[in-house]
Amino acid sequence: MKSEKIVKGRRAVWVTWTFLILFFIGIPSWVHADIEDLLSKFHPYITVREEYSNNILLTKTNKLNDFITDVYPGLRFFSLDPGTYMVDLNVIASYVYYEKNHDFSFFSPTGKLNAWYAMTPNLTFRARDYLVRSDAARESISSAGVPQDQQGQFLLSTQRGSHAIYLRNVAEPSIDYRFGSENLFSVLYRNNVYHNQKSDLFESSQENTINPSLKYWFDIHNGVSLDFFHTAGHFQRSPDLVGDGGTARYTYRFDPKLSVFGEYFFVRDNFKNPGTDYDVHNPSLGTQYKFSPTVTGTAQGGYYWQIPDQGTKRKGPFFILDLTKSALRTSYSLQLTGRYTQDYFTAQNLGFTKYYRAYGMINHMLTQRTRVWTIGSVERPMYGDGRKEWIWNVNGGGSYLLFRWLSLSLEGSYRVDRSNVSGFGYKEYRGMFGITMGQPGFVPTTMIGQPTLQQTIY
Repeated sequence: MKSEKIVKGRRAVWVTWTFLILFFIGIPSWVHADIEDLLSKFHPYITVREEYSNNILLTKTNKLNDFITDVYPGLRFFSLDPGTYMVDLNVIASYVYYEKNHDFSFFSPTGKLNAWYAMTPNLTFRARDYLVRSDAARESISSAGVPQDQQGQFLLSTQRGSHAIYLRNVAEPSIDYRFGSENLFSVLYRNNVYHNQKSDLFESSQENTINPSLKYWFDIHNGVSLDFFHTAGHFQRSPDLVGDGGTARYTYRFDPKLSVFGEYFFVRDNFKNPGTDYDVHNPSLGTQYKFSPTVTGTAQGGYYWQIPDQGTKRKGPFFILDLTKSALRTSYSLQLTGRYTQDYFTAQNLGFTKYYRAYGMINHMLTQRTRVWTIGSVERPMYGDGRKEWIWNVNGGGSYLLFRWLSLSLEGSYRVDRSNVSGFGYKEYRGMFGITMGQPGFVPTTMIGQPTLQQTIY
């Protein structure tokens, strides 16, 4: 019965994408009937990437290295009418070829959609969808559909020791109602389908979440935000999950630069037998200061408790120290965090995990044609089964626009995972060189002409 639900969810992925493509490409044709204008919004391109990894299966011993060729033609559709609609659709048909391990080669389609349509000046319908078929041993946070600004971050769950192809599709339709310059009510629905071909080693799952939220400012100084969610999770082998929770925050704004806030997060996770139900309580206080129009600092601290119906409580400090700069030429992010994470709907479903991390990223435009970036991080996860890890990661790269229709990219990374359990650690070097022909174009995917929706995802 559980497998049937996940299989039906996988089938629904293709139906959903067919509908979304037809619907959102159809929006501009309703508004602008000019066929030539419609065709000008399509941007075909093709990318060829050559990649090398000295440890593609992330094993401590008997490492498997290979050269990986990735050829993917893509088609991007972008259309914008400020105040009325935006459609940003990118579809890629990729083939991944392994030079040494030919049986690992596979077809890897990817699709990204970010769109909104203003039904009235205050009422907006949005749709976001991400589809990927991949064999990445480390799944990036962004590909799992978790909204976040930090690039180069990965889920804790990994596909170690075995080559496995998975399909993930995250669909998030939502509707916003704005009733003031800063007042917003929204309802988001999230469907997250994850299917792994190696069902004997890794776990398939499906998530369905409903997420209403409210932001309201009583006056220029006092504001509140309320965010609730109800999640139903189906897993191939693990006990199914029903989770209910939310976040309440009160903010006092002294002036446009300085604000302070108090926040309380609560979740109740109920599992079918033989799972163990638990509550999480997480109160905190924080402040945010804008040093300049492009530089913002945030400090937040508190404590969390995980209280299971039976067994040992887990607790720890909660803190976030963040400094971010967002500018056209140079951007950076520095962050130090201590918290917990709930790792569900992933290859391993590691569950409730204590977690510390230091992270830094710099992105710089050397010239109008040249961009360079570097990322470094140190992570300290402590899992419920007693396993602890230190994970170091450093990577960097750059891109160069040779012509309007031709760009080059280069990237390298080094990652070390040290575990207190024998056989779990690994080291990996990875390098990539890519050439893109065509004009996929960089187009902003923020809600131009519309308020940006921020939501909490389970």
